[in-house]
Amino acid sequence: MIALIWRYEVKEEARAAFEATYGPTGAWAQLFARQAGFRGTELLRADDGSYLSLDVWESQAHFDAFMATHGADYEALDRSTEGWTRSEHRIGAFEVLG
Repeated sequence: MIALIWRYEVKEEARAAFEATYGPTGAWAQLFARQAGFRGTELLRADDGSYLSLDVWESQAHFDAFMATHGADYEALDRSTEGWTRSEHRIGAFEVLG
């Protein structure tokens, strides 16, 4: 399995919407769930108010298949939330151990 990890700096006024959309049952998880191989999403908040999202997939190939099939929907959802953050950074893809 792999976890795709992103870090976000979220504007104060957008925190509730961000948490609802990026959380384990939010719009991103619902979109990812359209593809076989999606294992779930976790949203973490640090003391400084920054967030990490972890999207877990059975493999990179499963995520790539998702993007090939649902890339336009991914881009549309990303555009609809872009005003909520001050910064967004893809940390990377990590192998899930254990």
